[in-house]
Amino acid sequence: MMKFICSKQELHEALINVSRAVADRSTIPSLEGIKFSLMDNTLTLTGYDLEIGIETTIQVETEFEGEAVVNPKLFSEMIRKMPAGDITIDVKENLAMTISGGSTEYNISSMNAIDYPQLPEFFDDQRVTLPQSVLKAMINQSVFAVSQIDTRPILKGELFEIENGVMNVVAIDGYRLAVRTEAIKCDKDFKFVVPSKTLNEVSRLLSDSDEDSCSVLVSKKQVVFDFSGYTVFSRLLEGEFHNYRGSIPKNSVTEVIIDKRELIDCLERASLLINEKNKAPVRCTFEDGELKLSCQTQLGRIFETIPADTSGPRIEIGFNCRYLLDPLRVIEDDKVRLLMNGGNLPMKILPLNGDKYIYLVLPVRLKTD
Repeated sequence: MMKFICSKQELHEALINVSRAVADRSTIPSLEGIKFSLMDNTLTLTGYDLEIGIETTIQVETEFEGEAVVNPKLFSEMIRKMPAGDITIDVKENLAMTISGGSTEYNISSMNAIDYPQLPEFFDDQRVTLPQSVLKAMINQSVFAVSQIDTRPILKGELFEIENGVMNVVAIDGYRLAVRTEAIKCDKDFKFVVPSKTLNEVSRLLSDSDEDSCSVLVSKKQVVFDFSGYTVFSRLLEGEFHNYRGSIPKNSVTEVIIDKRELIDCLERASLLINEKNKAPVRCTFEDGELKLSCQTQLGRIFETIPADTSGPRIEIGFNCRYLLDPLRVIEDDKVRLLMNGGNLPMKILPLNGDKYIYLVLPVRLKTD
């Protein structure tokens, strides 16, 4: 048995966020639902697919304590469609559930929670606390460079490296590398690799406020992100991460400073000619204070020139269009620096000011006209 009264809005928001960790398909049927645990006027909602778990609580008025598992899609939609205000959830011993509010009443079946696995017990060996806005930016400015293939599973996550009071978050997929650096308050050195799926879910839940903090708790095989009433649990990826430091060039022969917005607009226009069937690199020529960009596929051709502050030898170089757009969209400065050592070597993209963000991208070999 279980019965409680709660705010429709609070319950619906919690359901949407927790459901992101619910298994689409599982040999354990209850994992395809959200677990409700009611005790002492606190309702705990849990979604868990054995790799990532999301848990949160809301305050309710309790009449009978208990547990049950609900279908996330159906239940969330029912709650969304209910009238505004408070709603009552009543689960009988036979698991029949009544959802009522205003003049509306739904009757559905729930599942027994007895087979729902517990989140693993967690004893943290290391922890670090930082503003949610900082962690969110670090994830968003790097996670798109995580590998999407299974040949090296460790690269399907991001490296968190804490050393001498500095945290680096690193993603690499074999074609590009993103490194986001931030000074933090931590007197221990440690590192771990978090799956990108977990980080995407954490980023969605993090706030943009500098006042809100997030604690990251790390054990040998697990990590927990604890913030704003949410607990996100995840396994860690095991293995040796790529030695990324040796991949980053220390010097360059050609440096270009260019307006970020103009470059994004130019690349987005070129991307209209590129799709899965029509793939081609964008050809970039840096010389005489300008960037000449062109791209040609079976759909058509584009040629465009935009001003740029160039120094060093002329360079003609080709890139995957999306691989250039991804970092430009997350760099906050109005201008960016492009550092190169020739047409066949990686290009380094940096904000105009500071070195908190480094993005490295391999060029694409260009065909001779």
